[in-house]
Amino acid sequence: RALDSHGIARRPPAEITLLIGAGAHELMRRLLARCCDDDPALAARVRVVDVLASMDAHYVQTTGTSARPYAGCIEALADLRRAGVRLACTTNKELRHAQRVLEATALDGCFDLVIGGDSLREKKPHASVLRHVAEKLGVATHRSAHLGDSALDVAAARNAGMAAWAVPYGYNAGVPIEASMPDRLFASLTQVAEHVLATRRAA
Repeated sequence: RALDSHGIARRPPAEITLLIGAGAHELMRRLLARCCDDDPALAARVRVVDVLASMDAHYVQTTGTSARPYAGCIEALADLRRAGVRLACTTNKELRHAQRVLEATALDGCFDLVIGGDSLREKKPHASVLRHVAEKLGVATHRSAHLGDSALDVAAARNAGMAAWAVPYGYNAGVPIEASMPDRLFASLTQVAEHVLATRRAA
């Protein structure tokens, strides 16, 4: 819809999906660059800042409207919180958009901290992002894990000195997450919670 607003033909959903991971604004910048590659005249006619403003306006209207938590997500987070596990949601999506998704999916009360792609100077996979999260939560990075679904998430964890955990669904530019060699691969969020709680009981 943001592209439509500027007379640019929509791109296939499959192409857009491959660009997910660095935040909504970066996705749109990459998408617009592809459009300009196909039609160089666009570069003189369309300003990136205007397209981003249109995207933000449309995003506010649609974000979270079709989102649903993955199976077992709410229950797993609740089990972890009851056990005293500190939880943070750290995404490269702009904070206001991330908060809207959390609110729409009833996950907004599940985390002690939410960090968006515009919350700090850097984004994932920069080491400072997850180190900031650990500091805010009062935990050591070597006793923390970051769970994600992409190579970027695995790199972010390793850069920060955290365990790199992953699930095999989500967005990873069409590449199996196994290729990133996470420290642990879980089939579901339920399995993640079971592992964490079992580890705490054994400690």
